[in-house]
Amino acid sequence: MPRPLGELEDAVMTRVWQWNRPVTVREVLEDLQQERSIAYTTVMTVMDNLHQKGWVRREAEGRAYRYTAVSTRAAYSAALMNEAWSTSDNPAAALVAFFGMMSQEQREALRDAVRIVGHDDEAPAEPAERAVAETPAPPAAEAGQQTGERPSEPGR
Repeated sequence: MPRPLGELEDAVMTRVWQWNRPVTVREVLEDLQQERSIAYTTVMTVMDNLHQKGWVRREAEGRAYRYTAVSTRAAYSAALMNEAWSTSDNPAAALVAFFGMMSQEQREALRDAVRIVGHDDEAPAEPAERAVAETPAPPAAEAGQQTGERPSEPGR
């Protein structure tokens, strides 16, 4: 299971994922410098750390490296959600609480995802599904709905 990316690791990986091509330290540095003051060596160290941790692969190009993401942001997010869910002492309740925090748009995306993986909604409920159906939804304040806040994404 991946541990959550740190703030600077996430900023670097966001660019690698968005650009979806091999990138150099210089390219990432120049883009990051639009938001913050940061040294070349700092970005180089972060990208080397991401390589050591298995987040990116790299290929030498002259005296520099080009870095490519090993996985997608979606796969990273899914792994974080799976880890959080699987460590709960009541996974069904954790899912209900999570669903209660979702915006309407997120719930629609969830419905679409369930359709894509092809689960049969007409099948008899499994024990975990019954537990989800029987677990009360969290109060609106806990779900961030009274204030209109949306929960932050991991690594953001």
